[in-house]
Amino acid sequence: MLNAQSILVTGGTGSFGHKCITRLLTHPEVKRVVVYSRDELKQFEMAQRFTDRRVRFFIGDVRDRERLTHAMEGIDTVIHAAALKQVPTAEYNPFECIKTNVLGAENVIQACLDAKVRNVVALSTDKAAAPINLYGATKLCSDKLFIAANNVRGFHDIRFSVVRYGNVMGSRGSVIPFFLERRKTGVLPITDMQMTRFNITLEEGVDLVFHALNHALGGEIFVPRIPSYRIGDVAAAIGPECEHPVVGIRPGEKIHEEMITETDALQTIETNRHYIIVPMLYGHAAADLMKRYCEAHKGAPVPAGFSYNSGRNTEWLSVEQIRDLIRKHCDPTFTAAA
Repeated sequence: MLNAQSILVTGGTGSFGHKCITRLLTHPEVKRVVVYSRDELKQFEMAQRFTDRRVRFFIGDVRDRERLTHAMEGIDTVIHAAALKQVPTAEYNPFECIKTNVLGAENVIQACLDAKVRNVVALSTDKAAAPINLYGATKLCSDKLFIAANNVRGFHDIRFSVVRYGNVMGSRGSVIPFFLERRKTGVLPITDMQMTRFNITLEEGVDLVFHALNHALGGEIFVPRIPSYRIGDVAAAIGPECEHPVVGIRPGEKIHEEMITETDALQTIETNRHYIIVPMLYGHAAADLMKRYCEAHKGAPVPAGFSYNSGRNTEWLSVEQIRDLIRKHCDPTFTAAA
């Protein structure tokens, strides 16, 4: 699917964008990669690293539909990664979050239809499942918009799908970089010793997006099968000699995250590597549609009552495994002793 294509990445200067574009450029037949974002400094800094002539930089905001449509001229594939994602910021600035994450998603969809894009994958988050904070609620709205877009594409040859995954190891603003910086102080504040999160590397996140680009029929939410970790184990892995005071959870946080709820399970299939939430199925055609998705993805429906929760996961990262992953994906010089 990536051969001889022009690809646009919204929010392309972020952690995901850097890794995704690095991978895209390993495909010699990719014609053009457009980085669409609103931060001119980040684009300037990124241009110093990515000197391949196929990379283009386009200043713009997903809130601006006209600019999006202009940027998508001649584009075959769109990867939508732009979002406001800090939970406390979203709680304090709710409508700004809505403008980017919800109205921006609708702008991306309409621009893709106007520009005759053929394949669209949007990035989601575990916080979109049974959301309790505004960020999660806006991403759930975004997911619904992208899935429903398949119903209004008319004669457009276009597919919309979504990938949903947990905390990305080493991404900006996440717990591991925060702990790595804070261990210099000798104190790693822990919200709750029982708190758990799903863990995925940037490489695995990019793999999931490419899988969706290559295999989506349209309307799927792809969820990877990934391990969980305990926040207390992350603190023990990074700063065993540090104090670990429990400071309580922040507004809008959960003790455990969920990527598939029991209600989602009614329309979820599982494969060897993924869970896939398929579009809402109704009436007499529901069984045939579910069969179609199962055959296309070589999967089977999950059992009744299934849910995918970070606290009830069957795969866990140990303290030593967390350290190995930090060395591999965050800081090759990392040692357990500060």
